[in-house]
Amino acid sequence: MATDTNQLLLDSEQEDNIENTFLTFSLEQEQYAVNIAHVTEIVGMQKISEVPDVPGFIKGVTNLRGQVIPVMDMRLRFNLPWQEYDDRTTIIVLELDNTATGLIVERVNEVLDIQPGQIDPPPRWHNGGNQGVIRGLGKTEDSVNIILDVRRLLNGLETEELISASEFALQPRPELETRATVSH
Repeated sequence: MATDTNQLLLDSEQEDNIENTFLTFSLEQEQYAVNIAHVTEIVGMQKISEVPDVPGFIKGVTNLRGQVIPVMDMRLRFNLPWQEYDDRTTIIVLELDNTATGLIVERVNEVLDIQPGQIDPPPRWHNGGNQGVIRGLGKTEDSVNIILDVRRLLNGLETEELISASEFALQPRPELETRATVSH
């Protein structure tokens, strides 16, 4: 019985730690953070297939070990000018409600422990098109991190529809190959 109680306490502590643990990344000169509980992996830039009729900040989809996932450019999501991808450009794969989505960021920085007492509410003057995606401002010894609300960030993307459309777009189309051969 004591072992079960100790395990429950340990599990509870680990859940608390995950709740207060954030992966930080950079866009421009700002540091952003997402809760580590949603992060499934971090990968280098991948080949992205464009999908028509999606919001401009959705770059398309990528095939990550057989799983097709939508990919969002965070610079474009926050109305920052597009920037050429380089060797430090990274995709953070998040999972929410059993659906994976990739975030393209300039660079991943570090994992930080930010306690609730270190998080201030978002500024009241923030009323742009991204209102609601900022959960708060996490203060650490030497920085301020803009903490994003993953649910609100990904809300409304209709990722299932996007994935279905992209899987169709990625399938080989023999009728198109035949037309291309005949037209020579």
